[in-house]
Amino acid sequence: MSAIQRATLRRKLQQTPLGAVVQHFLDHLDVEAGLSENTVLAYGRDLEAFVRFCRLHRVEALGALEPTHIYAYMRVLSADGRAEASIKRALVAIKMLLRFGRLTGQVEQDFSGLLEGPKLWQKLPMVAGKEKVLQLLEAPQPEDPYYLRDKALLEVLYATGCRAAEVAALRMADINLQIGYLRCFGKGRKERIIPLGRTAIAAILEYMKECRPNLAKAFSGDWLFLSRTGRRIDRIDIWRIVKKYAGRAGLGRNLTVHTLRHCFATHLLSGGADLRSVQEMLGHADVSTTQIYTHVDNDRLRSIHKQFHPRA
Repeated sequence: MSAIQRATLRRKLQQTPLGAVVQHFLDHLDVEAGLSENTVLAYGRDLEAFVRFCRLHRVEALGALEPTHIYAYMRVLSADGRAEASIKRALVAIKMLLRFGRLTGQVEQDFSGLLEGPKLWQKLPMVAGKEKVLQLLEAPQPEDPYYLRDKALLEVLYATGCRAAEVAALRMADINLQIGYLRCFGKGRKERIIPLGRTAIAAILEYMKECRPNLAKAFSGDWLFLSRTGRRIDRIDIWRIVKKYAGRAGLGRNLTVHTLRHCFATHLLSGGADLRSVQEMLGHADVSTTQIYTHVDNDRLRSIHKQFHPRA
């Protein structure tokens, strides 16, 4: 699917004067920066819309761009009803393109640092209580056709806080069940090691012994989680599996893969884990990103208030 999307994006970029520059930039992000396919596609879509705007305003070279062009484009996005987060993301893509132009000698002066986007409210992540997560983990039943695979999948998601794409990319060699950890590659192909709990280890062992051999085909390779056709399961399938069991458990369709990631972090912190360890397991580059989970646990906040406030 991503190959088709890249080909479609390439065709659209060929129709604009700045399209070739954007394509070189996307190749740079893919090959040299090591960003994931989905991230490169997201940058590509934002920049494809921007270069169409540039064509309408007769801007045919990266060096001809002025701050006024970019602010005019921001106003167009705002008038179209785009969310502030979308406008800010589009601005980030343009800034990175300008820096690439400076690096390759196409832009004489990098003014990207002068561009300011809309300020965003910091939203607290949606988190389910421990009882609700337990309901989800117990939702798969032995009569389900892929019961052992789905059970192992849910256990791994909650035990590690991995993203759907990271779990889909796991190979047999990435898990060590004797010591109890898995290795995954996150955004920017950054490698990290995450412990596995006893329950997740037991679920994986049972899946590998009883279910995976029945799913595996000659072309399956050493991917850990397989689809019904024997191919590697993809992230969309994982999202569908989580939504299916969330609905069955009566938890609503808002409980997603990313909700499990938020639960992983919040439940660890509420249990006494230190912030730096949780940051490392989540693969966050900045501890401030992890820090937001300290605001989610109401019980923890109440205990801190009770312990330290003079009027509590």
